[in-house]
Amino acid sequence: MSKTLIRGAKVLGGESQDVLIDGGTIAEVGPELRDADVTRVVEATGKILLPGLVDLHTHLREPGREDSETVLTGTRAAASGGYTSVFAMANTFPVADTAGVVEQVWRLGQESGYCDVQPVGAVTVGLEGQKLAELGAMHESAAGVTVFSDDGKCVHDAVIMRRALEYVKAFGGVVAQHAQEPRLTEGAQMNEGVVSAELGLGGWPAVAEESIIARDVLLAEHVGSRVHICHLSTAGSVEIVRWAKSRGIRVTAEVTPHHLLLTDELVRSYNPVYKVNPPLRTERDVMALREALADGTIDIVATDHAPHPHEDKDCEWAAAAMGMVGLETALSVVQETMVDTGLLDWAGVADRMSFTPARIGQAEGHGRPVSAGEPANLTLVDSAYRGPVDPAGFASRSRNTPYEGRELPGRVTHTWLRGKATLVDGKLT
Repeated sequence: MSKTLIRGAKVLGGESQDVLIDGGTIAEVGPELRDADVTRVVEATGKILLPGLVDLHTHLREPGREDSETVLTGTRAAASGGYTSVFAMANTFPVADTAGVVEQVWRLGQESGYCDVQPVGAVTVGLEGQKLAELGAMHESAAGVTVFSDDGKCVHDAVIMRRALEYVKAFGGVVAQHAQEPRLTEGAQMNEGVVSAELGLGGWPAVAEESIIARDVLLAEHVGSRVHICHLSTAGSVEIVRWAKSRGIRVTAEVTPHHLLLTDELVRSYNPVYKVNPPLRTERDVMALREALADGTIDIVATDHAPHPHEDKDCEWAAAAMGMVGLETALSVVQETMVDTGLLDWAGVADRMSFTPARIGQAEGHGRPVSAGEPANLTLVDSAYRGPVDPAGFASRSRNTPYEGRELPGRVTHTWLRGKATLVDGKLT
């Protein structure tokens, strides 16, 4: 078994330490470590060492839309962004609503070798919102599904949502809700507000999100089950989640990197790269989301990595698909919006992007402390770097990033999955 010595890294942004990896495990952490059998030394002075990142919300598109992404290309993108575990959403073709499909996705992840893949099972058959999917069978499968979501569509029927919450409670699962009241967003193209009125685009009101969150936290309280709010995007949603947590309701919430940085003012360009679900909101919403992530009201950052082929985005706004890729830029955006602004330190980043998402999704072996005896799932970050985003260098099959040409801080230089280097000096192995 090979040994790797990471020399002089700031563990979680703290004091400089050496970290010795032996096989798939962290063997020792301390100053000036020595080991005669070390096969590789990584000079990491000044760099930040974090536990491998965990993304609770990734679209890998396989099976069915391999023109956008595959499990292999998606996990390569994940490793490039510092991720060692991702949760693959169920809106594939066919939908991941049976044990057979989730096991297929899980096995593809095992074969890729770049990142662990945990399938997310659909809540309803075909994402149609009419009948519960085989939740128990998916949980009992080899994939061991614990997170269920119809993401891309809202579980809008309150009775179906209640039944799902009751069902997953039996085995400690969680329902991750895409909060969007469909009747309030018919024909919606962007955030409802001043900009949508000026541009003449159909408005997507904040209340469409907030009303579903309010309903679902009350259902979770009634059932005594766990609900997770996907890609929370408004200041009002923050207040509802904060109220629910004050009552002891078992709710967690995520925010995407793009909702921490971008606003609906960008839609004035009519560039479909900025078309996303939920839509980009106002500056007031962005500031509320940052504060909520800092104070823990919002629990985690999740990418909602949504790859699309060129032809689905390079078209007129109304016809364009919704979504942005995010795995390879997420950590840089979080550094820009949260670390460099003083709202979070690197230990806080580790909590929001590794420890807590691993706990919510029950990602075994991930989100663990950087200490002796723990699995060597690690990410090394050059936080002093700053440069333009070049999607031509992405590992993802798709290029629909809103950050092309934009300067962002931070660069992941190394990623280790159970001691195996998947990224070395910024290059995939």
